[in-house]
Amino acid sequence: MKAIVTVIGKDTKGIIAKVSNFLFERDINIEDISQTIMQDFFSMVMMVNIVDIKTPFSVIAKECDNLGKELGLEIRIQSEDIFNAMHRI
Repeated sequence: MKAIVTVIGKDTKGIIAKVSNFLFERDINIEDISQTIMQDFFSMVMMVNIVDIKTPFSVIAKECDNLGKELGLEIRIQSEDIFNAMHRI
């Protein structure tokens, strides 16, 4: 089972480290990552494997939101199926 993690906000030191550590602590494996900085804004999209999670997905989604607030970013996790359905043209 896969999910998409998106991170958007003002660029600061340590964003990738903090988000990847958060995922690691929840048994979420990063399979692919794309990140860029446009002027002062940071954006990152990750495809992650959530097959080994022990915490309910809804709890992890709330924790992502809380981490984002703590870091001054918007951090979301969505199942791959929902992400694909929302972004189908």
